[in-house]
Amino acid sequence: MSSIKKNFSYNIIYQILIIILPLVTAPYVARVIGAEGNGIYSYTYSIVQYFALFAMLGLNNYGNRTIAKCRDNKEKLSKEFCSIYFFQLCMSAFTLMIYIVYICTFGQKYFIFALIQMIYLLSTCFDINWLFFGLEKFKLTVTRNIIIRILSTIFIFIFVKTEKDLILYTILMSGSHLLSQILLWPFLKREVNFVRPNFKDVIKHLKPNFILFIPVIAVSIYKIMDKIMLGNMTNINNVGYYEYAERIINIPLGVITALGTVMLPRISNMIAKGEKDNVKYYIDKSMQFMAFLSIPICFGLITVAPNFIPIFLGNEFKQTGIIIQYLAITILFISWANIIRTQYLIPNEKDKTYIISVIIGAIVNYIINIILIPIYQGIGAAIGTIGAELSVMMYQTYIVRKELNIKKYMRDWLKFLVNGIIMFVIIILMKNIINSTYILIPIQILLGAIIYLGLNYKYILSNIKYVPFLKKLQTRKI
Repeated sequence: MSSIKKNFSYNIIYQILIIILPLVTAPYVARVIGAEGNGIYSYTYSIVQYFALFAMLGLNNYGNRTIAKCRDNKEKLSKEFCSIYFFQLCMSAFTLMIYIVYICTFGQKYFIFALIQMIYLLSTCFDINWLFFGLEKFKLTVTRNIIIRILSTIFIFIFVKTEKDLILYTILMSGSHLLSQILLWPFLKREVNFVRPNFKDVIKHLKPNFILFIPVIAVSIYKIMDKIMLGNMTNINNVGYYEYAERIINIPLGVITALGTVMLPRISNMIAKGEKDNVKYYIDKSMQFMAFLSIPICFGLITVAPNFIPIFLGNEFKQTGIIIQYLAITILFISWANIIRTQYLIPNEKDKTYIISVIIGAIVNYIINIILIPIYQGIGAAIGTIGAELSVMMYQTYIVRKELNIKKYMRDWLKFLVNGIIMFVIIILMKNIINSTYILIPIQILLGAIIYLGLNYKYILSNIKYVPFLKKLQTRKI
């Protein structure tokens, strides 16, 4: 069985890569394609993402959890995989047909782009990431993604030269996603034996998948619907501004949620074995690590974004920097809720709590969006997202307060939060001393890192040999 340390390291390597590559391509694409072109891509991509959600339902979490619980029995594993995948294939084929009807009926304005985005939807037919996540084969998925990411980045620089290349850019982005799914299939045969599923085995996955699909579609309202509402209620340029703000926020979020990706199958397997003490131990350590990591990222983005974005993307995207300042706040709420969701609610099959929480978030987001988007455009959408993530976190925390040591988690977070505020105040004051933006930004980043690490030296020293708390995870019996 792969160690948590190695799996987390693989995911961190990949997340570092997806930090670097967007930093390389974003300024180029923003300037070459422009706000309107990026808005068109983001708008059509957001719509096809909705269809992809319906194609996959709740399979990413359900498949991961199911495989993790039976991975020690290859016969059962093979039976479960084949029945789940056949169910997925049927849903994907049905959704593809509905999407074709949609673009022929309602997608006339951006028809060619909507048609190309169908490649992305087709990739759901081949998506078996949930199997390898459940088996904790993270090295394989990370290696594949690294190769595809690098190749797609190279092709963007080679082929995308003007605004007229927006079609080609869309093909490259959708095609790379499809290719990344197909590349997993040659490795499938060594993990499972193919068996012919019967109707009863397939249909049993319908109910649990739809149950886990409810939170997926609810979350999508404030992850995808924001851009669709912006496109319909304002103008396509605002979608481009918001898209880049979300992309940049998703970079640190990728690192933060990498832990949840690794821990979900491991915790599910532990629960199946009755190892409750180990589960609580990991949640406690995960909470500390998330606090240590997310707080400086949040304050750092709030400080740097307004000056950095005009340099990075161009003055046309100045509004993106302001939106990032708002969205950065959600990093704190998402980090906390991600631990509760991936390490407690989903592994323990407490799907009802998860569903209710994200439905509340979706309702809060929709109401705020309706009120604020017509007035404040992208900032209104960002405030809606803040409200959604906060309400999700608060509801989940309230429900699990008797099962988990919430008071201890809050004390741990408060220590890091105080240190983060001290760092934030000092680096903000640097604006009064340094006039040059080009000098100010690197000094703020460097000084902020020194201050925050210095204030948290005790925590760092206790975990210095490995990524925080992983040494204990490795030596503790699993």
